[in-house]
Amino acid sequence: MLHHRKFTAISLALAAFLLQSGLPRAEEAQPEARSVLWVTARAEHSGLLDFAGKIQPRVEADLAFRTLGRVVSRNVKLGDIVRKGDVLMAVDPLALELAVRSTEAEVRSAQAQLQNAQTIAERNQILVTSKSASQADLEVAEQSLIAAQANLDRANSSLDKAREQLTYATLKADFDGAITATAANVGQTVAVGQTVLTLAGLEQRDAVVDVPEALLTPIRSAPDVTVELQLDPTISTSGTLREIAPEADATTRTYRVKIAIDKAPPSFRLGSVATVRFSADMPSEAIRLPASAVFDEEGKHFVWRIDKASNAVRKTEIDIGSLTAQTVLVTVKSGLSLGDRIVAAGVDQIKDGQIVKLGQERRT
Repeated sequence: MLHHRKFTAISLALAAFLLQSGLPRAEEAQPEARSVLWVTARAEHSGLLDFAGKIQPRVEADLAFRTLGRVVSRNVKLGDIVRKGDVLMAVDPLALELAVRSTEAEVRSAQAQLQNAQTIAERNQILVTSKSASQADLEVAEQSLIAAQANLDRANSSLDKAREQLTYATLKADFDGAITATAANVGQTVAVGQTVLTLAGLEQRDAVVDVPEALLTPIRSAPDVTVELQLDPTISTSGTLREIAPEADATTRTYRVKIAIDKAPPSFRLGSVATVRFSADMPSEAIRLPASAVFDEEGKHFVWRIDKASNAVRKTEIDIGSLTAQTVLVTVKSGLSLGDRIVAAGVDQIKDGQIVKLGQERRT
C-alpha cells in the first residue's frame, strides 16, 4: 500500500512538471478584441443643409465722446429704439461753454481793434490828401488795418471751433437703430474715444451661421435660401448669400456665413434664433463620414469597414475627391454601401483582418 501511494505521488509530480515545461495546453487564452469608435454609413439628404443661426445687425457702431468729461445724463437703456439725431448721452459742458465765452470775448476785442484801425486809416488818408501827413504814415495805418482784419478772422475761427467742440458734450445717434450695449453710467468720467454705447441698425439684418468646410461648395451653388424663426417656423423669409468668412474659426474649424434678410418682417428681431435652409442640389443617397475615418495610402483613400458577421475589419478603398487638414466631413462618391459600419477614429492603429469590438457609435 505504501509503495502504491509513492507511485501515485511521483505520477502527479511528473504531470505537473510536464505542464509547466510548455507542452501544448487544451485551451489557449484569446486576445481581447479592441474597442473602436464607429459610424454607420447612412444616406444624407438636403436636410444636412439646415443650420441654426442668429439674427444680427449688418451695421453696428460703437459710440464714443470726442471730448473728455464726466457723464451727466444717459437718456437710453439697453434695447431702446432711437432715431437719427436723438441725444443719447451728455457730459458736463461747463469747460466747453467757458471756452466759447472766452473766444467770444476775443472776437469782440478783435472787432474793436479792427474798427480803430479803420478809423486811423481813414484819418491818415484825409491827412495825406491835405498834405498834413506823410505817405509812410498812411502805409503804416493800412498795414495795421490788415493785421486787425486777420486777427478778427482768427478769432472767428476760434469761436467756430469752440462752438463745434461744445457740441461734443452731447452724443447723438447717427442713424436709426437699437441700443445693444451700454458701457458708461452717470457720474463716470470717460476718455476721448472710449466706447459708451453700441448702436445697431434695424434696416439691414443678417442671419449668421457656422458651416463646415465640406458644405461650402453646395452652399455656394444653392439657388434659394430660406430663413425661419425657430420659435415659430411658420414665419419665414427669403435670404441671399452675402458673405463667407475667408478663414475657418481656430476652435471649431467652421466658416461663418452671413445671409442677407433685408426684406424680413419685424418679427425677425436682433438676437433671435433662426433656421437657415439652403436648397442646394445634393445626391439623395450621398454618404457622409467624419474625416477622421479616412486614411491615405499611395495617393488613395481608404476606410476600415467592419464585417457584420465576424467584426473583422477590412481595408476598403473609397472615392471622396479632395481631402485637406481642415476637412470635417467627407462625401463618399463610391466604395461603400448604406448600412456599412466604419471605424471612425484611431485608423492608424488597426490592421487588416483584426477583430474589433463595437464601442460608442458616432453621429455625423
